[in-house]
Amino acid sequence: MKRFVYINDESYQNDYCDNQISNTKYTLWNFLPKNLWEQFRRFMNQYFLLIACLQLWSLITPVNPASTWGPLIVIFAVSATKEAWDDYNRYISDKQANEKKVWIVKNGARKHIRAQDIRVGNIVWIRENEEVPCDLVLTGTSEPQGICHVETAALDGEIDLKTRVIPTTCIGLDSEQLHKIKGVIECPIPDKDIRRFDANIRLFPPFIDNDICPLTINNTLLQSCYLRNTEWACGVAVYTGNETKLGMSRGVPEPKLTAMDAMIDKLTGAIFLFQLAVVVVLGSAGNVWKDTEARKQWYVKYDDDEPWYQILVIPLRFELLCSIMIPISIKVSLDFVKSMYAKFIDWDEEIYDQETDTPAHAANTAISEDLGQVEYILTDKTGTLTENKMIFRRCCIAGTLYGNESGDALKDIELLNAVADNSPHVIKFLTVMALCNTVIPIKSPSGTISYKAQSQDEDALVNAASNLHVVLVSKNGNNAEIHFNRRVIQYEILDILEFTSDRKRMSIVISDSQSGKIFLLSKGADEAILPLAYCGQQIKTFVDAVDKYAQLGLRTLCLGWRELSLEEYLEWSRLFKEANSALVDREWKVAEVCQKLEHTLDILGISAIEDRLQDGVPETIEILRQSGINFWMLTGDKQSTAIQIALLCNLISSEPKGQLLYINGKTEDEVARSLERVLLTMRITSSEPKELAFVVDGWALEIILTRYKEAFTELAVLSKTAICCRVTPSQKAQLVKLLKSCDYRTLAIGDGGNDVRMIQQAHIGVGISGREGLQAARAADYSIGKFRFLKRLILVHGRYSYNRTAFLSQYSFYKSLLICFIQILYCRNKFIQFS
Repeated sequence: MKRFVYINDESYQNDYCDNQISNTKYTLWNFLPKNLWEQFRRFMNQYFLLIACLQLWSLITPVNPASTWGPLIVIFAVSATKEAWDDYNRYISDKQANEKKVWIVKNGARKHIRAQDIRVGNIVWIRENEEVPCDLVLTGTSEPQGICHVETAALDGEIDLKTRVIPTTCIGLDSEQLHKIKGVIECPIPDKDIRRFDANIRLFPPFIDNDICPLTINNTLLQSCYLRNTEWACGVAVYTGNETKLGMSRGVPEPKLTAMDAMIDKLTGAIFLFQLAVVVVLGSAGNVWKDTEARKQWYVKYDDDEPWYQILVIPLRFELLCSIMIPISIKVSLDFVKSMYAKFIDWDEEIYDQETDTPAHAANTAISEDLGQVEYILTDKTGTLTENKMIFRRCCIAGTLYGNESGDALKDIELLNAVADNSPHVIKFLTVMALCNTVIPIKSPSGTISYKAQSQDEDALVNAASNLHVVLVSKNGNNAEIHFNRRVIQYEILDILEFTSDRKRMSIVISDSQSGKIFLLSKGADEAILPLAYCGQQIKTFVDAVDKYAQLGLRTLCLGWRELSLEEYLEWSRLFKEANSALVDREWKVAEVCQKLEHTLDILGISAIEDRLQDGVPETIEILRQSGINFWMLTGDKQSTAIQIALLCNLISSEPKGQLLYINGKTEDEVARSLERVLLTMRITSSEPKELAFVVDGWALEIILTRYKEAFTELAVLSKTAICCRVTPSQKAQLVKLLKSCDYRTLAIGDGGNDVRMIQQAHIGVGISGREGLQAARAADYSIGKFRFLKRLILVHGRYSYNRTAFLSQYSFYKSLLICFIQILYCRNKFIQFS
């Protein structure tokens, strides 16, 4: 399915919605029935309604119905008022966004309208620091290179600026032409994937002769982003209102039911069944007493000719008498104390991160007691256990190891001399570090250069190259400039082969502006780059360097380089353009074309980056493990690095105290044999004091979750510790779901956008307000500044919340049952006395 957006042509705009957004849950007309329906879905509320309705029958009730209906209405009114207030705040927020003034192009001139009046196909004009009101395809900017910078923190939580470029078909259009531009955009139907936009644009003459130009997410400005460091930008509205990428992702998350709430519901059901048994016994005894003894008493007047329903009167009276077994006050009491538990977390100064000025925050006020019942913690590694402050430490270039002696390659005299002597391999290595990335250089008024990077690894590499005198000075559109030893080297960036989790590498094609030579620059994981080495190149030194650096807990990247002939590049460029123009399976087709260029690389070397553990991580994990909580580490990093970090932070123990079991394999048979071997070892040694843990990579995990889920579930039950490497965000969520299916209480903690699915899937989600942004913290039930605060969150707030909630619920039921049993005992004695 796809839609056609006609640019600046009002006659084709009536088929799509306007730009009015709505995040409200209710309307004036459906609020009362919808809210009541949601409240009466709980058994306890249904029970209270039944009792209140019985109170309306004057023949069976001994009290005024107002004594029941009053508190019930107040309780429901309080819940409804809270829902209405939350929804009203959403309405006010929507109204402010909908009525914000924006510029659009109409009849060849700019005009001010409300944001909600934007229609698909309108050309929208945005100024610096303004918010993007809908999803736009970029058509022009104030920069001559056709680029602009956007801040996407409100969309994906990432605080670094991102570069957006205009399509090649729009390059060179001036402001007057942008006001009169006509054409058509062929794009997919609305979806919520903020990383992907597979579309095409075709401008009508006289602008260009119907040439189809592919569009990607880099040619878009998405709703809620902010334009930065660019005077103005304009674009065509393709998705509006609730059909934008952000709008499709909106929604109120499903409420999480705590173990305590589930137990209270079960207890309520059990008490109700007991209550029915008491009512049947006492009601039957009451009817027998009425027919045998009561009619003999002169003061009890029963008619001989009674209606048929008279037999129900005494049992229903006992039902009302026993109704206090389930206290109506428990709901209000629990809601109140749970709100206080959340405030205690917000107010706790001991989990306030002074370094980043970040307090702890409880976004979900209903699940605090579940913190005291956590059985499994599933944690990310980078930025969660580690600081995510990447520092370039060591490297291996052309078989030579730098930084081994000092632990800092940037201070290695041998490397500095190689740079000064213009060593070809070293200069190529540093050039790839400086150019093969998505980093944006920002020059301050004083002339100093800072870098905005989408990942901390790229920031570390570019800064390291700068410290070694290969300085990335500017990157404007398709042009990049490097300063090296007072020389200015200019490159034209011809194509970017973007990083994906499947390819595990990134490449760019550049042209040297002086010599005209074309080069392919690649960087990525060792298993993605080393197999691409040209035939005959000795890579054993690089393999050994990767293993050595991983043993030190360093993150490694392999860098490669290849010169391309003009004919080879032109042929490949045609295929690449066709793949980028595809509307179906574009990502797969682009990856296939990329493989045709990424081969026979000259492997230049290995970079090693340090990501140190956060303070207090080993102590936190140790005390939580002593408390009976099991840990699983889920990371996208390589196996050796993850194992080293796990040893450093006390997640696993080294021999002979501990034993690490490996699940490896590339085929189903290999994985099955490996899984069976590990499972057998777990069964045999589960009774021994030795600490067992297993490690599995993403490839083997994909096969296991598809083919051998039952065996892996048994392994998950037996194992207290696991390390899952090279896993994708969806696999993280699958592992959480698997542990939940075993009736374990799970807590997921992470700091990046790739952890959101895991956090939302777990019973309790904890987000760290880290360097990767706030996306995880916003999606989580609780947010903290550092991993070490998890200890106090669980062992203090969780334990106290659970104990207090347990005491309050037990006391409420005990008090009500005691009063009710006194009345039952009194009735029993009366029956015996009359008998």
